[in-house]
Amino acid sequence: MSEARQFKSHGKAAGRHRLASFVLALACALVACSPDRSIHESSRTIVDELGRTIIIPEHAGRIVSLAPSITEALFALGVGGRVAGVTSYCDYPPEATLKEKVGDTLKPNIERIVGIKADLVIVSTSSQLEQYIQNLEGLGIPVYISNPRNLDQVLQSITSMGILVGAEDRARKLVSDMRARIDRVDSSLASAERPRVLFLLGTEPLITVGGGTFMDDLITRAGGRSISTEAGGEYPQYSMETAVAKQPEVIFVQFDEKQLPERLKQTPAGRANRVYHLDDDLVSRPGPRIVDGLEQMAIKIHPEVSWQ
Repeated sequence: MSEARQFKSHGKAAGRHRLASFVLALACALVACSPDRSIHESSRTIVDELGRTIIIPEHAGRIVSLAPSITEALFALGVGGRVAGVTSYCDYPPEATLKEKVGDTLKPNIERIVGIKADLVIVSTSSQLEQYIQNLEGLGIPVYISNPRNLDQVLQSITSMGILVGAEDRARKLVSDMRARIDRVDSSLASAERPRVLFLLGTEPLITVGGGTFMDDLITRAGGRSISTEAGGEYPQYSMETAVAKQPEVIFVQFDEKQLPERLKQTPAGRANRVYHLDDDLVSRPGPRIVDGLEQMAIKIHPEVSWQ
C-alpha cells in the first residue's frame, strides 16, 4: 500500500492552495492512467455472484485478480496471459508469481491497479473491500464479485467466471472434470459412517469452522460430521471444554500437528493418531484445486475405503 502523504502549511490560504493543487494533480494522474474505454468497441452487462449488475468490456484484456482462488481459476481457464495483476498471496500456478503485485487480499493498491490499466477486477468477497470496490468503480473500472459458499457454488463460480472472460468451453470442461471427481467421492462414501470431525484454524484461542462455509461443506462431502457446524459465525472461537466433550474422532489442523493442545490429544482422534495437517491451499481456496482437498480429506476420514 502506498503511504499517506502529510501536508503542512504556514497559513490557511497556503494550506488550501496546496491541498487544491494536490487533489488536481492526483485527479489528473488517475485520468491519465485510467483504462481507455474508447479502445473497447463494445461492452456487455453481466450479473456477478452477489446479484450486482455491472458493465464490462466485451473482451477484458487486462484483468486484476484480488484472491488466490480467482487467480488459479483464471489460469485454469486458459486466460493467464490476460492477467495483469495479482495479490502478494497468489502463488499458484508458478506463472502467477511473475505477475505484477497490487497489494494483499484485503488491502489492494488502487494506484497500482489504475496504473496497469486494468479493465476488469475480480474479487472473492465484498465484506471488507466495499470501499475499494466503490473507489475502483468510481474510476470506471468494473469489479466482479465471486462469493462461493459451498462446493457446488465453487463449480458455479468457475462456470460464471468462464462466461465473464469468454472461456465458456474451457470452463465447461474444467467443471465437468471436477464434478466427475466429486461424484466418485460421493459414490465411494455412499454407505460409510460419518465420524465426528474437528477442523482447527488456531489454538489460542481455538478457532474452528462454522456452518455455512465451504470448509464445513467440504467436511460433509468428504464423509465427516463437523462438531462445530452449530457454532455461531463462519470461523468462531470454540471452547476447549466443548471440543473435548464432543469427542472428535478426526482432527484437521492448519498448523503443525505437534502443537495440538494436550487436552485434545486425549480425545478419540488424539489417542488414535488421527490428527492431520492438509495442504492449506487445497482446503482453504475455493478454486479448481478444491477437489484435491476434498479427495485428500476423504482419504484421511475414511482410510477403510478402497480409493481408486
